[in-house]
Amino acid sequence: MTPLSRRTVLRSAAIAGGAALGVSTARPAVAADTAAIAFIGATVVDGTGALPKTDQTLVVRGDRIVALGPRERTPVPRGARIVEVAGKYVIPGLFDSHAHSGEWADISPRLNIANGVTTVRELFGMPHLHEWRGRVDAGTMLGPRSVIASRIIDGPATTGGPEFLTVVTTDAEARAAVRKARKSGADFVKVYSGLPLDLYDAVADESRRIGIRFAGHCPDAVPLAHAAAAGQRSVEHLYSTSYSASTREDEIRRLIAEGGGERGDLLGWITRIHRLEWMAAGSHSPRKAARLFATLVRRGVRMVPTLVVNRVMDRPGEVDTADPRLKYLPAAVTGYWAQAFQSFFVDSRTPAEQAEWHALLDFRLEFTGAMSRAGVPILVGTDGGDVPYVFPGFGVHDELANLVEAGLSPMRALQAATVEPARFLGLDRLLGTVEQGKAADLVVLDADPLADIANTRRIHAVVTRGRLITAGERTLILADVERAAAAVDRAVPVKGGCCFRGARKG
Repeated sequence: MTPLSRRTVLRSAAIAGGAALGVSTARPAVAADTAAIAFIGATVVDGTGALPKTDQTLVVRGDRIVALGPRERTPVPRGARIVEVAGKYVIPGLFDSHAHSGEWADISPRLNIANGVTTVRELFGMPHLHEWRGRVDAGTMLGPRSVIASRIIDGPATTGGPEFLTVVTTDAEARAAVRKARKSGADFVKVYSGLPLDLYDAVADESRRIGIRFAGHCPDAVPLAHAAAAGQRSVEHLYSTSYSASTREDEIRRLIAEGGGERGDLLGWITRIHRLEWMAAGSHSPRKAARLFATLVRRGVRMVPTLVVNRVMDRPGEVDTADPRLKYLPAAVTGYWAQAFQSFFVDSRTPAEQAEWHALLDFRLEFTGAMSRAGVPILVGTDGGDVPYVFPGFGVHDELANLVEAGLSPMRALQAATVEPARFLGLDRLLGTVEQGKAADLVVLDADPLADIANTRRIHAVVTRGRLITAGERTLILADVERAAAAVDRAVPVKGGCCFRGARKG
């Protein structure tokens, strides 16, 4: 018998040890790295649109993905933490492209992370959000990455409480509001529904002049194609977006110009725009819509339809007002939600009006699907934290389901919460896909999201900036949020937001 060399003995021992751990013996060995985490056996849905890749090894070190590939060909550092994920699915961390995170640091940010939402785009620039971002970036607070809007800029016919808005009435005031937004550290300027056309144009021009983006609602008085040409690169919600696809557009524009209502009269505004949206839905022109969508594509406009909001507003009879997720929010919020929901969406409508609202949701779903088929990029946004029964974090999964109902494939819907917002925000070199070198923002699911988009709710683990949150840790986070919510004094006033908070019933 030929004597065994020391190299042969060591190789045999390594093979035996690997077999005992259930690890492929064909995997190349690399240097020791006890700081690494290796996910073994995953099916990776990388967000690029490529077919899922099965039996993958994904290695994270620090806040980056340092290796990704087939199990048998991807080295795993010795001493790495091994996480067996055979039978599970890895997707990119999710984005909420329209969030309102409220005022409690241990509630909304944690709900987002527990739901795999690792990046949020905040649509109201409250000062504490900048503080939170600094703490999250420093690693002293658990929460998502964030991109933060300015204080909202609106016109004199504002639909919300003035304490939450910068109301402008002249060209000089509009331009000054844009400059103030940039000085305050906002990542972009937010415009709102009550801006008249001339002041909107002043905001757009000043934003271009000083080099800051602007986004937000498409104001009632501003045609969507005009907003696209002016440089607005995202439109939040579907309010007013269908007017330009109506054969009765001239009549709708005349009614808008006639105005009506008082400042802060949210119910009055909702009633007025419902009448206009109902007219637009009944006179929808596919030919005009196709021309409009082509303009949006050419101008690079993204749509954030927030169908989850419309589902609440349009079909209040289908809303679960005893939703078990209410336990994750303070009584100050849930009590306000119950009152606002009843006042605005139930008591104020006749049965005939409720039937119209119910039918409008079908139109909105069709309109969104048509936009997507025309090539308009859709982004998942929720308005979570601002609108009754739209829950921070959880709402992203609700909206994914809405987009699939609207006709997007599960892959396209998933991209609307991953790579599309990353591209829009100019973060696609870092975020939005599962690729070597990208940030380690990941969600591990127990089932295939492409087979059923509802499977994005079946979260096994979350990775945020390279930090692994296991199933057990996620359960503890949710329990901590529930305790934090219960500890908030019921009498604490609700702050923040832009639409319902601070607005009066009429």
